[in-house]
Amino acid sequence: MPLRYIEKILRASVYDVAIETPLDFAKTLSARTQNQIFLKREDLQSVFSFKLRGAYNKMALLSENEKKCGVIAASAGNHAQGVALSAQRLGINALIVMPTTTPEIKSQSVKNMGAEIVLFGDSYSESYAHAYELAKKSGRVFVHPYDDEDVIAGQGTVAMEILRQYTQKIDAIFVPVGGGGLIAGMAVYAKFVRPEIKIIGVEPDDSDCLNQALKAGERVVLEQVGLFADGVAVKQIGEKTFALAQKYVDEVITVSTDEICAAIKDIFDDTRSIAEPAGALATAGLKKYIEQKNVIGQTLIAVDSGANVNFDRLRYVAERAQVGEHREILLAVTIPEVAGSFLEFCKLLNGRNITEFNYRYFDRTNAQVFVGISTSGHSYDPETLVLSLRAKKFTVVDMTQNDLAKEHIRYMVGGHAPCELNEVIYSVEFPERPSALLNFLTQLNGRWNISLFHYRNHGAAFGKVLMGLQLESTQKLAFETCLTSLDFCFQEETDNPAYRLFLGNQQ
Repeated sequence: MPLRYIEKILRASVYDVAIETPLDFAKTLSARTQNQIFLKREDLQSVFSFKLRGAYNKMALLSENEKKCGVIAASAGNHAQGVALSAQRLGINALIVMPTTTPEIKSQSVKNMGAEIVLFGDSYSESYAHAYELAKKSGRVFVHPYDDEDVIAGQGTVAMEILRQYTQKIDAIFVPVGGGGLIAGMAVYAKFVRPEIKIIGVEPDDSDCLNQALKAGERVVLEQVGLFADGVAVKQIGEKTFALAQKYVDEVITVSTDEICAAIKDIFDDTRSIAEPAGALATAGLKKYIEQKNVIGQTLIAVDSGANVNFDRLRYVAERAQVGEHREILLAVTIPEVAGSFLEFCKLLNGRNITEFNYRYFDRTNAQVFVGISTSGHSYDPETLVLSLRAKKFTVVDMTQNDLAKEHIRYMVGGHAPCELNEVIYSVEFPERPSALLNFLTQLNGRWNISLFHYRNHGAAFGKVLMGLQLESTQKLAFETCLTSLDFCFQEETDNPAYRLFLGNQQ
């Protein structure tokens, strides 16, 4: 057991800026799951995140000469605010490098605390590399967001508070994982004081750098990371944090975007506060743990790690929460194009409420409809519903887990290609910044014709785009090379059944 970490945690200078956040009983979620569930409310910190703990502890321990040189950090949000506030309190000059995609509300918050901002790159990795180079040239102290012993110790005070606040039996503590600073600090302290408590990390299934590293037995670099939970969108777990996680973390659970959205709603129902996606990650993992292991009667704690969410994103969260809660099933159903077919279809739903119904006339024989159907949480059984519809000769495809259907198709139903277009379909994560589309089209330089384009703003740094291009098979590699050179995350969707049923040519 690295006793130096325990000593650092006990001596951590976090309470000059941080508060001891409450451990709130989640009454509604506890009753529904038949467990005793508590939320550690780090969203109530002055910067609405736990990040100021580690940042301040690191900066408070700097020598006087180091403080005079100033500090530098790279961040798109929570770490930036923690460093800026700490610098303000300690009288240190701070420079924060942020991606050009950072929403103005976040960059303005950092400016309001007196920090200087440099916008560089479209991603955190680009900002990090630039900040690191500036640190070497300027002599400023680089304040790492997670892979630093003093930062880890500052975050470890979250566990120290939990064990002081709840002295009875705790079965497991669920912790969100990005670079690993929070779970490393919490795990090393909790296992020292009460080793019987399980420490369970939670990651998005498209950004699971700790999960992949533990499986491989070494740190790995993810090719791409999902950006919905941007607070934990990290391609590689930290070196120091991974070493601690290997020893003291019991398990890692991965969750989907829909499950995160459902957890945001659960936290709202119990606290009337709105967690950011990364902030609700631990609660989503806790719920999945209960469901997978049929857990009843245990005491479980989830860290609500932050509430820095853009208001514009709430529409998207509300839409996806229904599916994440198992309260909506999405189906593509082929119905005969005759009068009374829709009525017959509705009768087969056994009183279930239809949440949406999208249809456009295409031919005289069959109608292709996209339908959302409300289901009850505990009797959610999509397979039985689908089988009952198929028994009545309806052709049914379950779209509930099809991201393309949820992101785009439900808003585009009725747009079949009028003729054979030789069309190839891609989903692309597009940077939310001025001139992004113009720059992209400039890169295409008229080499390929765009035959389909759909975009929705989700209030995040990157938007979701569905696009079709008229490409010969020999041209695909060149186009994908173009996307790669722009550092866009993309995936071909030409064979996706959602596209085939509602947008592709049917001749």
